[in-house]
Amino acid sequence: MPAPDPAQVSVADPFELPEWLGIEPVTWTALTAVRGAHWITGRLAAGEEQLPCDLLAADVAYPQPLLADEWRRAAHQAWEHGQVQLLQLDGRLTLTVPGTAYSADGTLETLGRLAKAVGVPAGRFTVCLKL
Repeated sequence: MPAPDPAQVSVADPFELPEWLGIEPVTWTALTAVRGAHWITGRLAAGEEQLPCDLLAADVAYPQPLLADEWRRAAHQAWEHGQVQLLQLDGRLTLTVPGTAYSADGTLETLGRLAKAVGVPAGRFTVCLKL
């Protein structure tokens, strides 16, 4: 995927996400392969409700950086404090974390931190990975 337009990057506030994320059992489904990917397209769903939600490894720098330094630093800071950085990239909720590639464990940890951000136990989230 090409780097997002810097003008289309903004902070996503977990308190402004749809209420159903904190009430209903939620499933995050990967729409692209996870293993070794640096950008995973996915979606959150509960019943009929859906929300696009991607995962992005913030430190990818070749052939060009995916994120500006300020967003990369913020991703590292959030992770260091047991959180995950939530951004809006081109209108899509995107969870950004330190690193250059995802694994199954990294994906689970990232979504567990999203659950924490919306104030629910991680066990309320189901994760469906695509190999």
